[in-house]
Amino acid sequence: MPNIKIFSGSSHQDLSQKIADRLGLELGKVVTKKFSNQETCVEIGESVRGEDVYIVQSGCGEINDNLMELLIMINACKIASASRVTAVIPCFPYARQDKKDKGFFDIPVDNLYAEPAVLKWIKENIPEWKNCTIVSPDAGGAKRVTSIADRLNVDFALIHKERKKANEVDRMVLVGDVRDRVAILVDDMADTCGTVCHAVDKLISAGAVKVYAILTHGIFSGPAISRINNACFEAVVVTNTIPQEEKMKHCPKIQVIDISMILAEAIRRTHNGESVSYLFSHVPL
Repeated sequence: MPNIKIFSGSSHQDLSQKIADRLGLELGKVVTKKFSNQETCVEIGESVRGEDVYIVQSGCGEINDNLMELLIMINACKIASASRVTAVIPCFPYARQDKKDKGFFDIPVDNLYAEPAVLKWIKENIPEWKNCTIVSPDAGGAKRVTSIADRLNVDFALIHKERKKANEVDRMVLVGDVRDRVAILVDDMADTCGTVCHAVDKLISAGAVKVYAILTHGIFSGPAISRINNACFEAVVVTNTIPQEEKMKHCPKIQVIDISMILAEAIRRTHNGESVSYLFSHVPL
């Protein structure tokens, strides 16, 4: 593709490489280092004058450092006369507690969805998917699970939880029927995994024969891995918006859906001025 450059921040080189490979491009040369006072320094190693630049940086690992690195990279490309700079952020940082409202931006934003890739994974990997119930671990995810349940033409349920304070769940009530069915928990992110691990116990006690969890962003901090290992999941499925190689070594239940083709196609469509909304309901090949 002419006049396009893709650069990777240091948060997720593997995903950036997969995106570049799918587009048939080389990753741009960039050197990131720290001064002795811990300030981030970024050097773009090639000309970006007049180019359409895409910078891939996920909100994971050292989040604050990576966010600052992204901002410095954007600034470096702007100063070097790039015609346009687009940040590709697989996992958007600081988006918890429902602040992810587009009103926050004064530039064009395309929010991409993992749902098509999730539907594809369910159909290809869960033989009993036609006899499953899609479950939201909280009331806030009801819209997400009803959309998936409608597309699969199956039932949905939700778990109503009463919280005492953030990250601590007090009591859980299951609304819906999972008896003698496969239950598939769907959520946007899993951090310490307290909620989904409580939810799996609730579903098993309500008669579910198997429980899968499909979570868009697997943050897995603190006691998350030991909680998953001790819980009755068939599999915990996450996308690769965050690197999972290390976590998978300690937890055989974790499986990964590759979403590089969705991001690559979004870049291709944005570069060519095409609609990105096709990706809301299709997984590119």
